[in-house]
Amino acid sequence: MLKFGRAIVKARIPIVIIALLLLIPAVLGMEHTRINYNMLDYLPKNIDTVKGQDILLNDFGKGGFSLVVVEGMDDKDVASLKTRIETVDHVASVVWYDSLMNLSVPMQMLPDEVYDAFNRGDATMMAVFFDTSTSADETMEAVSQIRSLAGRQCFVSGLSALVTDLKNLCEEEEPAYVAIAVLCACGAMMLLLDNWITPLLFLAGIGITILYNMGTNYFLGEISYISKALAAVLQLAVTMDYSIFLWHSYCAQKVQYADRKEAMARAIADSITAISGSCLTTIAGFIAMCFMSYTMGMDLGVVMAKGVLLGVIGCFTILPSLLLIFDRLLDKASHKPLIPPMGKLAGFITKRYWIFLIVFAVLLVPAFYGYQNAPKSYDFTSTFSPQSIPAEKIPFYTAAEKLHDGFDISTTHMILCSADLPSKDAKAMIGEIEKTEGVLYVLGKDSLVGGLVPDDMLPESLRSELEADGYQLILINSSYKVSTDECNAQLDALDKILKRYDPSGMLIGEASCTKDLIRITNHDFTVVTWVSIGMVFLIILLTLRSISLPVILVAVIEFAIFINLGIPYYQDKPMLFLAPICLSTIQLGATVDYAILLTTHYQTNRRGGMEKRGAITEALTVSIPSILVSSFGLFAATIGVSIYSDIGIISDMCSLMARGAIVSMLCVVFILPALLMPLDKIIVSTSLGMKPIRKDSGEVIH
Repeated sequence: MLKFGRAIVKARIPIVIIALLLLIPAVLGMEHTRINYNMLDYLPKNIDTVKGQDILLNDFGKGGFSLVVVEGMDDKDVASLKTRIETVDHVASVVWYDSLMNLSVPMQMLPDEVYDAFNRGDATMMAVFFDTSTSADETMEAVSQIRSLAGRQCFVSGLSALVTDLKNLCEEEEPAYVAIAVLCACGAMMLLLDNWITPLLFLAGIGITILYNMGTNYFLGEISYISKALAAVLQLAVTMDYSIFLWHSYCAQKVQYADRKEAMARAIADSITAISGSCLTTIAGFIAMCFMSYTMGMDLGVVMAKGVLLGVIGCFTILPSLLLIFDRLLDKASHKPLIPPMGKLAGFITKRYWIFLIVFAVLLVPAFYGYQNAPKSYDFTSTFSPQSIPAEKIPFYTAAEKLHDGFDISTTHMILCSADLPSKDAKAMIGEIEKTEGVLYVLGKDSLVGGLVPDDMLPESLRSELEADGYQLILINSSYKVSTDECNAQLDALDKILKRYDPSGMLIGEASCTKDLIRITNHDFTVVTWVSIGMVFLIILLTLRSISLPVILVAVIEFAIFINLGIPYYQDKPMLFLAPICLSTIQLGATVDYAILLTTHYQTNRRGGMEKRGAITEALTVSIPSILVSSFGLFAATIGVSIYSDIGIISDMCSLMARGAIVSMLCVVFILPALLMPLDKIIVSTSLGMKPIRKDSGEVIH
């Protein structure tokens, strides 16, 4: 490895030039990577709800769907507005009262069921179908155009409107995420390290690899908005450790070697094994997310695993080059670190270790209970924090309120069933559906023909909207909010009714997809947790060459995860469903390094002949400063974003990561040594090479 280190040192100027030139394609790739804002797009393709959405798009030419509320317009103006909406690109069709009757028929002469379906007070409602998918760029542009047609009198609801507002808010906030993370992390590093300039060079090197990571996402086709928003912040937070480790190694080598170039070459050689081993646990955490059936996990996992790998490469190439180029400036910017010697604290922890064992025992049950029962939210409207955002930034919320308060509509279900279903059976099925609790009304061909509207008066255009390629479409408006127990029970009841009349029929829509999402992600949470534990366990096993230590280290970090994810239970604060799934793997992969660092020093001390208390105390004394710097770096990079962001999932995940860094640090510093003390004999007997022998007597020390 020394040859590699010397080669890097020799090529430092070309490395920096090439690194800067590579930023050009990286920025271009980043600008041309499509961002997906619809979290339902990541559901497995083989479930009925997704298959039904595909049929709706491919056979009916209908993808996205919105209910539009118009206030304060007379019928002719509404009809004119409807005509203009129909001319908007990618609007497939618009259904209003004049889709059922000629406008010459006064609306008041309609049956109550039809009149109430479209009118409440001075407001009227129309259904708009798009010929592109819910989150397609074309659909979002169409939503924006519809809003502009009637100004403040027009309110567009539905998932497509939500996605449009989310896209606009993300594009406004995302540049600030990186700036906030950089400023907070830089401030923390300046205070905790021994140099004012070094953190700036760290951030420059990491920033270059972040741009590489974002640019290479182009080859993935598209990434989710969560990956785009969090990737830079996470990559900065979890790869800062590698830069700190190399810097400390370089400073140590400079004491032994007057030649700075030789010192850097040896620092690179000495750091490669340690940093590569450290990054494996972090990458393993992200790779575990790829085992999710809900493929947003794979999206974020691939992006972040790639980012960590690029960060490690940059740490061994770009950062050493920058440090040598600015070496003279670094000498002038040194200062005394704020972290005091940790010998007294380490001695207290090992002497009074039983106190922390009691703390561990007392907290374990409530922490695990909170972790198991932490409330999760599957309502995509909670993506935003509406109390802190001006209404004009998220018009979706105003539209949803108008729809709920004026028409009592919270969501719309859709049924796709056979067009060959006898009319008698179809009417019977619709009759049962209408009697289901929470169902407001049903709109389908057989709910109109022969009942509310004579068969010969049903316009052919409307008939074609509700029937295509062997399927008929039935719309069901519900007063129940998506993801609630009432809504999910309603879906179960509707599905039973549907299957009795048409076993091949499909119940689709946002609520159905969300119900599937709950089932799938609950399973994913278990799978990802165990996969990440297994992978990290194996890495620790190979790194520390011990059977018992992987169990102890993983148990300590999992305990920290229990505390972190259990706190929302006691706060009664729901987390958006993706946050706990991702956080459990990220916290394990990113912070188990603290435990590995401490344990490695402990092993070295024991192998060198030290007795257990002395070995653990010395390991703590040496490790605590590095653990503090690492954990506060992760905390600083994420806490500012969590406070700033008005996007719920971004704020939740950053808040959990910030708190997780501190909780893991506390558990490693206080709980891990308390476990090592009583378990020392077991560790020594189950670890290769841990048979420390006193040189003078040959006595094995336990």
